[in-house]
Formats: sequence, structure tokens, C-alpha cells
Amino acid sequence: MKTIQMTIDELLLEEVDQATQELKTNRSAFIRSALQLALRRYAIEKLEREHARGYARHPVPPGELDGWESEQAWGET
Repeated sequence: MKTIQMTIDELLLEEVDQATQELKTNRSAFIRSALQLALRRYAIEKLEREHARGYARHPVPPGELDGWESEQAWGET
């Protein structure tokens, strides 16, 4: 592991400290976990943007997915 120095808003730090007390953890572990979650979210959003660009470049032809309409039933409404 590497030690870093960062600047953080005082109000945000107070929230972090409160959360770490409730979770019985420490700042470093909490911030590592938050960064891991943020990176996972970023990766998903990046894939979603790439997916959207792909469909924008190569849209599904009309009627191609018509046979799957019955699979879209989500139960009673």
C-alpha cells in the first residue's frame, strides 16, 4: 500500500468520520471502499456509453427483435 495526502472539505470529513464510527472502521478503509465503488460505477458507466455508441452507429433493424416480445412479460401489472 502507498500513503497519500489529500485535501477534503471539512463537512465531508465530518460525515466520513461519523460513518466510520457507525461502521466501526477507519478513514483509510472507508475511503478505499468508497474509491473502489466509484471505480466500479465509472467502469459500468463507461461500458454503458460504449454500448449506446455502438447502437447509435449500428441500430437494430426494425422487426429484428419482434420474436422476443413475449419474453418481456414481467408479470401482472
